[in-house]
Amino acid sequence: MSMYRNAIWFLNGIHQYTRKGYEAASKDFEHQDLNVSVVGRSFMVTGANSGIGRATAMAIAKKGGTVHMVCRNRDKAEEARTDIVNESGNTEIYIHIVDMSQIRKVWEFAESFRKQYPSLNVLINNAGCMVHKRELTAEGLEKNFATNTMGVYVLTQTLIPLLQKSRDPRVITVSSGGMLVQKLQVNDLQSEKGHFDGVMIYAQNKRQQVVLTQQWAKANPVIHFSVMHPGWVDTPAVRSSMPQFHHMMGDRLRSVDQGADTVVWLALSRVASRTCSGQFFQDRKRVPVHLPLAWTHSSAEEIQISGVLSSQMCRRYFARLRLLKR
Repeated sequence: MSMYRNAIWFLNGIHQYTRKGYEAASKDFEHQDLNVSVVGRSFMVTGANSGIGRATAMAIAKKGGTVHMVCRNRDKAEEARTDIVNESGNTEIYIHIVDMSQIRKVWEFAESFRKQYPSLNVLINNAGCMVHKRELTAEGLEKNFATNTMGVYVLTQTLIPLLQKSRDPRVITVSSGGMLVQKLQVNDLQSEKGHFDGVMIYAQNKRQQVVLTQQWAKANPVIHFSVMHPGWVDTPAVRSSMPQFHHMMGDRLRSVDQGADTVVWLALSRVASRTCSGQFFQDRKRVPVHLPLAWTHSSAEEIQISGVLSSQMCRRYFARLRLLKR
């Protein structure tokens, strides 16, 4: 079945996820959707110093939004901020240095942010990683899971009270179409069993993000949640983590602006906020979260178990962090 999933996914990708796929889809875009000003609205973008995150931050800055860039590397963040300010003319661009794999730091940052700032209108979970050898963080978490799932969970969950107090709040998570080849694995969240394949672990994390988005949407009706697939994009992360794929696809990969388009649309447009919360998007359209006949659906019980396991894990860390703060 996995061979079937992979084959169907790749064939879909060649037609839909490439630069040509974007160009075909964009013919149906309503370009006035992004003819908006967001002066006075605040946006947090993780992984904002390069790739899709940087393109997203730039687009928001050009529309007048206040941008909080959450980055791991200060030098790269400062360079990106300078470029964004110079090109957009918007000086309301702020840098926060956080490694999304360090859960304690993520939690401390989110707690500090919601005390310092009166509102946050949009959270964009963009930062991610693909590590090909099993590696544990100092907190004992597998690094892909820590960055792509736990860091996203802790940041979002901690900022929900601030988002709820804000006007037209939204949370957008940059996932991947790779999750379509993965069924949620509720009994191995830390990838401790079997062969460790970084690409498949990443895809599993992205499936986890889709499930989290669906659960958040149900639990927090005031906030509009969405998750999206940017397509196959020529980013520094793809070049470093998937060099063979990058070489094979070459010019067929999308530009970072094309990859960021749906993120920006979900963050800024009024049309996007009127869609049903908790959906998966590709090129400004809601798309299914499962391939046909791919057997990737999870039962309600499996999703509940996954949520319980994740919640228990997070509660453990929250309890430990609060003790350390005393």
